[in-house]
Amino acid sequence: MPSHHSFVGSILDETRLELGEGPVYDPDLDCLWWFDILGRSLLRLDLATGTASAHSLPFLGSVIARIDGNRHLIASDQGLFLRDLASGELSLHCELEPESRGNRSNDGRMHPCGALWIGTMGKTAATGGGAIYHVAGKTVTTLFDKVSIPNSICFSPDGATGYFVDSKVNTLMRVPLDPATGLPTGAASVLVDGRDQPGVFDGSVCDAKGDIWNARWGGGGVDRYDAEGRHLARYDMPAERVTCPAFFGRQADRLMVTSCWEGLDADARAADPLAGATFELGVAVEGRIEPAFKL
Repeated sequence: MPSHHSFVGSILDETRLELGEGPVYDPDLDCLWWFDILGRSLLRLDLATGTASAHSLPFLGSVIARIDGNRHLIASDQGLFLRDLASGELSLHCELEPESRGNRSNDGRMHPCGALWIGTMGKTAATGGGAIYHVAGKTVTTLFDKVSIPNSICFSPDGATGYFVDSKVNTLMRVPLDPATGLPTGAASVLVDGRDQPGVFDGSVCDAKGDIWNARWGGGGVDRYDAEGRHLARYDMPAERVTCPAFFGRQADRLMVTSCWEGLDADARAADPLAGATFELGVAVEGRIEPAFKL
């Protein structure tokens, strides 16, 4: 049986986001970045000062990856864009799904080799409407098609195993990878069957030991699994619809978790008053800094 832990964390940012997602720590600036996808907003929290800010976007952004101290890569419904940190100026890096403008980007994460895995989905979550892609420089390769809601994209510390889920299917998958490229070398298989538990697999991140930390959307908690799929621990959260975790801090020893209120009516929001806030889990973790994207 997994160990069960009550929430001992805190609220990092009080803003109630309709769809908080895509958190990442930026070691160059010692800050956190994350999105309100449906609010077309990029959020920033400077850790040294506690200063929070929001930056409007002209698209539905969902994943941000640092390139260097001056630029980021952002995945969106209109493709992959470079963002200049000083000016906020956006320039198209490459198309992702030019034939599927009814789709948007969703979950994604950097592989240790410097390639990005990014998932897409229909804006109305059409069954089988999206896919998961591998992006190396400007080369986009389809990895898995007919995906409804791609989530839980993360990688083992050595880069030899990838994880992902289609939240409509709700089985956490693992796939062997070439550590040098982040491309699959074999077929995906089921690691954890989550269909008999409340909620669904949403975003995940893999720590320095290889454990997988998953935000359980609709389940009000963060679950930790080992590389063999054993459920090690459940950490309660003060919001039901948690969406994605990320390690942060200079030692990557803290964990932030985003959440959302998307789909909740007025009564449901009143019953879940912290829905959409951004949290720190409040337990010690052995995390990893996300690698930079290689142009």
